[in-house]
Amino acid sequence: MIPESLPTGMTGDRTSTIAAAAILGGNMRRIIELVACAAFAAATGAATADDLSAPNATGVAMGHLHYVVRDVAANKAFWVKLGGRSVLFTGTTEGIVFPDVVVLLRQGDSTGGTEGSVVNHVAFRVKSLAAIERAGFAVEYNAQYPGVASVHTPEGERIELFDDELATNLDFTIDGGGHDAVAERHNRKIAVPIIAHHIHLNVPQDQVAAAKEWYATHFGGVRGKRWRYDAVDLPGININISGVDTAQAPTRGRMLDHIGFEVTNLEAFCRELEAQGIKLDRPYGKLPSGFGLAFLTDPWGTYIELTEGLRAL
Repeated sequence: MIPESLPTGMTGDRTSTIAAAAILGGNMRRIIELVACAAFAAATGAATADDLSAPNATGVAMGHLHYVVRDVAANKAFWVKLGGRSVLFTGTTEGIVFPDVVVLLRQGDSTGGTEGSVVNHVAFRVKSLAAIERAGFAVEYNAQYPGVASVHTPEGERIELFDDELATNLDFTIDGGGHDAVAERHNRKIAVPIIAHHIHLNVPQDQVAAAKEWYATHFGGVRGKRWRYDAVDLPGININISGVDTAQAPTRGRMLDHIGFEVTNLEAFCRELEAQGIKLDRPYGKLPSGFGLAFLTDPWGTYIELTEGLRAL
């Protein structure tokens, strides 16, 4: 079980709370805003710590999105207000748990947002865009497609949202007309206020099929189409792939620095990847806590962390 954390810089005792206020320049209004955001998320059914999907037959499920931001507290407040639950990893790294994904925040400077990088954006399904707007978000509606909108983080990162009652472009069709019980989730209504939906990759026009095959082959994904996009489905996330004419920047160093998959029996999985000719940027290893991890980069520049133990933190 992941321990819940208080707003950034705060701990459970009164003395530490006063000290935190001093660190924040005495800005108690910020603390009150963060607590209010947490209260809103709790009232709307915020995620629980064990909400990552079960792995597929290959042992893979969606794990996390790792953002590098200048203001961790402000970004944490945004994600909590959107419906996540605040957690603290290893006592230092701020995280926000949603059904099917954990958002991790690290303080630092980035070279830019997702737009212009291989990962163009990430998207969530919500029960109601109207409820998101009532919560105080500036919702930008897509006039061309009903039920599709975007909100922006405090540092300008676009997060796409789909209204589960209004959007008409959520369905996933398996190539060849097959059936997969996990992928079928895209074709029925959600049972929670918000849940991870897709990561959208932009690759060269002539590389769409290759990218689709790469993710399906190495991570056990289900090949298909989400609306008009070639896609690969993994437990907890749909990977959408578009072809573009302009070269896209690698994700490493951007605000969304990397995506993460949670893998069962990660050490053996990494050996298998290497046997298939994939070079790991960081070979498999374990932290003192027993948390397993490795890093690789896909052929188009998406930086990927593989973890084992995210559910147990």
